[in-house]
Amino acid sequence: MVTVKFAWVEGADRALGLPAYETEGAAGADLRANFLPEARCGLTLAPGARALVSTGLRLAVPAGFEVQIRPRSGLALKHGITLPNSPGTIDSDYRGPLGVIVLNSGTGEFHIEHGLRIAQMIVAPVVRAAFDLVEGLDETARGAGGFGSTGRG
Repeated sequence: MVTVKFAWVEGADRALGLPAYETEGAAGADLRANFLPEARCGLTLAPGARALVSTGLRLAVPAGFEVQIRPRSGLALKHGITLPNSPGTIDSDYRGPLGVIVLNSGTGEFHIEHGLRIAQMIVAPVVRAAFDLVEGLDETARGAGGFGSTGRG
């Protein structure tokens, strides 16, 4: 098991708790909107609008891992709420506030209330690669074919 350490942002509502897995088989832990006291009424996103939503947390991801931030499928299906940079990556050397960029791709306004589960976080291993410049690449059956070039559905 990997341990991700958290610290509260000053003014955060600690009663909301840390990210949590909602079911035994859940891969992602839910993140909640955690607004500062002066903004606890939440915020309303117009269609096409986006905002950085505070979670009230800072985190320390262990070396060799990342945290990926992903949309919640229910919000996407029911309201068109998504994350425009999904999956967002939190690197192991970042220690600032954990915010979630939320986009309303729906047709109506959407209110993000204090405590709403707005995203999910996945803890994943990171493989670092070596980069090598070569004169040519090996040939494959697909070759340089781009989007749709495999001829499969």
